[in-house]
Amino acid sequence: MTDAKPKARVKRASRMIISKPDYSFEAAHGAPQLRICGIDEAGRGPLAGPVVAAAVVLDMENCPEGLDDSKKLDEAKREALFAELSACAEIGVGMASVEEIEELNILWATMLAMSRACAALEVPPGFALIDGNRVPKLDCPARAIVGGDARVVSIAAASVVAKVTRDRIMNELASAHPGYGWETNRGYGTPEHLDALNRLGLTPHHRKGFAPIRNMLSPTIPE
Repeated sequence: MTDAKPKARVKRASRMIISKPDYSFEAAHGAPQLRICGIDEAGRGPLAGPVVAAAVVLDMENCPEGLDDSKKLDEAKREALFAELSACAEIGVGMASVEEIEELNILWATMLAMSRACAALEVPPGFALIDGNRVPKLDCPARAIVGGDARVVSIAAASVVAKVTRDRIMNELASAHPGYGWETNRGYGTPEHLDALNRLGLTPHHRKGFAPIRNMLSPTIPE
């Protein structure tokens, strides 16, 4: 009698579960009875332009579908969601200028923009959920959530509003300062932008404290 051959193990293809932002964090902190806002920013990394933050309070009974981290959405989807949010959500926007970025550094300028966004809401929120690992100075309790724009729906909404608002600002600056490609690179240090810096020089909207520009201004100073 021959031994039975062991049955081959069949590997089943695992299905990747792609999570979407939901309302669980807001609910855990008292929503909808308590007004919860999500706060996020756009523009920490670019070499030019302001940093923009948004604060959004959602009505989940009248909320756009498809909200997600703005980096995962194409421009057309972001614009469509922005239009819907403008009609159904409470929105506050705050900015920190290039001058404030240079004076405070980008971290604290971002915190300032977030504080201004929350203060711009017509009715103060009872609690704020912040994307990241720091809480700005606010007039309400708050919680920082790393990766919040992909986990918390109100933060996702804020990321869309901040991104679209800043993109529109960079489009206007691109018209005033052609050649840098800000209408597409949004001020980030792309090869096109760096080449334009070498050819055209700096504008008042460039962040002089950021490494590529700082090196241009003081090439003998080591990093």
